[in-house]
Amino acid sequence: MSQIEIQATFEDEGAALEASRKLQALRVIEVNGLFDSGLLTATVDEAVAERALHLIQQIGGNVDTTSF
Repeated sequence: MSQIEIQATFEDEGAALEASRKLQALRVIEVNGLFDSGLLTATVDEAVAERALHLIQQIGGNVDTTSF
């Protein structure tokens, strides 16, 4: 199964941290970022990519994805 990298930006640190915690609950491969700047990067399996994108958008994030 392929992996997808999601880069997201948020209005504030709190939203980025909330997204990070919820993405970890989805068992993504990796989550990191500059949360105090509202930036988040997550690597996810293709199987959970749509759920991860939906979660980020619900919290107010803007996303960009890359497959590898």
